[in-house]
Amino acid sequence: MDATVENKAALKGAEFLVKETAPEEVFTPEDFSEEQLMIKDMADQFISKEVTPVVERIDKLEEGLMPSLLEKAGEQGLLGAAFPEEYGGLGKDFVTATIINEGLGAGHSFSVAMAAHTGIGSLPILYFGTEEQKQKYIPKLATGEMKGAYALTEPDSGSDALGARTTAKLTEDGKHYLLNGQKSWITNSGFADVFTVFAKIDGDKDKFTAFIVEKGTPGFTLGAEEHKMGIKGSSTRQIYFQDAKIPAENVLGVIGKGHLIAFNILNIGRLKLCAAALGAAKKCITTSVQYANTRQQFKQPIANFGAIKYKLAEMAIRTWTSESALFRTAQLIDEKEKELFAAGKPFNEALLGAAEEYAVECAILKVNGSEVLDYVVDEGVQIHGGNGFSDEYIISKAYRDSRINRIFEGTNEINRLLTLDMTLKRAMKGKLDLMTPAMNVMKELMSIPDFGSDDETAFSKEKKLIANFKKAILMTAGAAAQKLMMKLETEQEVLMDIADMAIETFVAESALLRLIKLSNSKGEASAALQADIVRTYLYDAADRINKSGKDAINAFAEGDEQRMMLLGLKRFTKAEPFNAKEARRRIADKLIAENKYTW
Repeated sequence: MDATVENKAALKGAEFLVKETAPEEVFTPEDFSEEQLMIKDMADQFISKEVTPVVERIDKLEEGLMPSLLEKAGEQGLLGAAFPEEYGGLGKDFVTATIINEGLGAGHSFSVAMAAHTGIGSLPILYFGTEEQKQKYIPKLATGEMKGAYALTEPDSGSDALGARTTAKLTEDGKHYLLNGQKSWITNSGFADVFTVFAKIDGDKDKFTAFIVEKGTPGFTLGAEEHKMGIKGSSTRQIYFQDAKIPAENVLGVIGKGHLIAFNILNIGRLKLCAAALGAAKKCITTSVQYANTRQQFKQPIANFGAIKYKLAEMAIRTWTSESALFRTAQLIDEKEKELFAAGKPFNEALLGAAEEYAVECAILKVNGSEVLDYVVDEGVQIHGGNGFSDEYIISKAYRDSRINRIFEGTNEINRLLTLDMTLKRAMKGKLDLMTPAMNVMKELMSIPDFGSDDETAFSKEKKLIANFKKAILMTAGAAAQKLMMKLETEQEVLMDIADMAIETFVAESALLRLIKLSNSKGEASAALQADIVRTYLYDAADRINKSGKDAINAFAEGDEQRMMLLGLKRFTKAEPFNAKEARRRIADKLIAENKYTW
């Protein structure tokens, strides 16, 4: 393995908090290969030619339409791109798979069906199945001949997956398991051919196990289609098991290890949800720009007005920065996967191990990507005014369809809690040294502040601000852990405040690294608008991090300790004066001139 791979893989999961990254070490969308750009274009074309023209028919759940679209996507290689070639896939890398997820993300309900099929509907079998199971199902899932679904959630167990009540009992002859119970909110259930179903053998929580269940199994029935707020074209039903006979060879993975399948698959799903959300966000920005350019008020296009320019620019700022974090992480996972594979791990353990390594970053992306899209569609409706509230305009559909993303793949609250929980666990296991840098920050608080020097290089102020954001997190998290000890996990408000600080910092740093890399290769002048994007984001992030930090500190500290930390927080989140209004106008003017999202 060459040195560059070792260099890139050197940043471990959650290590961004305590380690600096060189710009040349990050992967950015500007680094896409010719082949990756072609694949991205193919995904974009598929949405514009095959999906967008029939989006109303999809929402009416027209019989056979969604399965036929999945089959068309399969014919083009869009479903099985990341599956190994020996199982009928194209064997593409993780970054390319992420590009496809983003490209297909603008397809409303189709995007949900596709993501469920290629992700949770197929990956459990691909990564945990026996060779016979993989040979039987994966080639057909790769082409779309078979459609996949995933049945974990129950009426009384959502985030608490291990609280599931569905049971499995081995028959006396040992040849079948009898499944009993029900699952709810099962995506693709109306047309899926194969389901990954989770149940407790003999009702024992220590025997939580996954099973492969085929459509048509006696005792397996479907409920009616759910009537949903959004993603109306996504088939969502309850499924029921009444002594459903499942062949014993259809146990997936190891008995009692179903939780490993459920939780490991979610890491990949969280990153891919972010990708799809950003694909949708870019489409909504283009829709909003085009509307603003054509909608006349007071004898001029509303795109001319500062209030509209603010919205368009902020939509672009949040999307571009989130995209920077997405592809930075996708490449980290890709490099770690190759490293594990080179060390002798089988392909399934290599990717799952890589995704687990960056589980913190995947949780961050899930929260950020879904909330960016929610912001974009909300402002998109506002730009459309009254028309945005009409079903005749696609922005109203985008608004309704977006809302589910903050619930899918673990709610954003769960993912915020996981962000800090997993980081602290990594520290306790010795995988991440948080203690030394946290102690250094506390020493710095006692010393005279460093006001910097005048001989600053390009982006040095921005780099220093990011470094200070990290100090703010280490100070707050360290003090919270020390003060609250075992009570910390019950202080969810504090945990979520600190998670918000980490999310802002990871996105801000990723965006800055992308900007510096772009400036180094193309020159600062050609990256001027991207500099506006990053500086505006940093300027606002400083205030958001300050607010989250204050709320956390005030919740557990008092007296001199509180005063000292609040002063430190103020020092660590102090941004230089910056004319964000003019920066946003320059960003918006570019969007308006191009009549689309342009980066």
